[in-house]
Amino acid sequence: MSKLEGKVAVITGATGGIGFQVAKRLGEDGYTVVLNGIEDEQGAKRIEELTALGITAEYYGFDVTKEEEVTSNINAIGEKYGKIDVLVNNAGGLGGRSRFEEMTTEFYRFVMALNLDSTFFASRAAIPFLKKGENASIINYTSIAGWNAGGPGAGIYGTSKAGVHAITRALAKDLAEYGIRVNAVSPGTIDTPFHAQIKSTKPEVFASWKNNILLGRLGQPEEVASVISFLVSDDASFITAETIQIGGGQGLGI
Repeated sequence: MSKLEGKVAVITGATGGIGFQVAKRLGEDGYTVVLNGIEDEQGAKRIEELTALGITAEYYGFDVTKEEEVTSNINAIGEKYGKIDVLVNNAGGLGGRSRFEEMTTEFYRFVMALNLDSTFFASRAAIPFLKKGENASIINYTSIAGWNAGGPGAGIYGTSKAGVHAITRALAKDLAEYGIRVNAVSPGTIDTPFHAQIKSTKPEVFASWKNNILLGRLGQPEEVASVISFLVSDDASFITAETIQIGGGQGLGI
């Protein structure tokens, strides 16, 4: 029997890209994995893939920017399993680009909801069930944009990710007394379908990105998943309120 058998991990935004690789890795580690997404057909396919690998997995379709949907679904998951051991707030994204002068309030609120509100909603709902977990932890996603404020038109994305960095440390302070650890990862440029359009239409631009990365290449989703696997494990039992950069030295390339 696996040491982790019976442990439950919830991963938001897990029907593709980094999120799916995180779900796969935690499933291989022995967790029952609960994937969230908004594309139900894709979610069903992902569950088939994981099940074929011998991983116990299920899918819950809900929008992480909608408070009621998040709360009701996280409650349903927690009540079904009696606990949650790991919450990975993977869902998020750029949401588009807009300079502040032209930025609509609707766009501002959408990007903040996608990255910061979603982290708050899911974490708040999961806390009662994390208290029942074993070596329970939350993993959030920030970005280098949280430090450098992002590129042109990505200022509100950077602002939202700075908020995720702060809420990670705030949650860690709030939950330490219960033995719940809270950490964040900050992926650099990872080679996922997220970049498929520019990869196919402007391959020279895509290829140039590695020039700003010290290790001279883009990261792989599995490399983010392996760090998360460590952070939620007993090997990281004394690590909380930290943000791990997974960028190959991005910003230090020559």
